Amino acid sequence: MKHYCLLLDLQDDPALIAAYDEYHQRVWPEIKASIRESGILDMTIYRAANRLVMIIETEDDFSFERKAKLDASNPRVQEWEQLMSTFQKRLPFAAEGQKWVKADEVFHLIS
Repeated sequence: MKHYCLLLDLQDDPALIAAYDEYHQRVWPEIKASIRESGILDMTIYRAANRLVMIIETEDDFSFERKAKLDASNPRVQEWEQLMSTFQKRLPFAAEGQKWVKADEVFHLIS
C-alpha cells in the first residue's frame, strides 16, 4: 500500500465552506465507486478553516495519471468536479489547471 497527502484551499467564504462540507456528507455513490475503481482503498479529507488536507491509501499499482484518465471519461465525475470547483481555490504554488497538490513527506515515525 502507498499513502499520499494532498492539499487544496476552499474559497474563504463561510457559506461556501458550509456547503462544501454538506456535499461531502452526501458524496454521490458514483463518485465513491470511481474512487474505489481507481485503486484508492481509503480516503479522508480534513479541513482547517479553508485549507483542505486529503489523505489517501492506495494499492501499490495506483497511478494519478490513470485516475485522471478514468475521471476524464466519466461524465458523473466531471459533473462532480465542476460543482466542487465552485467551492475550491487553487493554491498559489499549484501548476496551472492543478487542483489538489501532492505534499512531500518530510517525516514518518515508524513504531
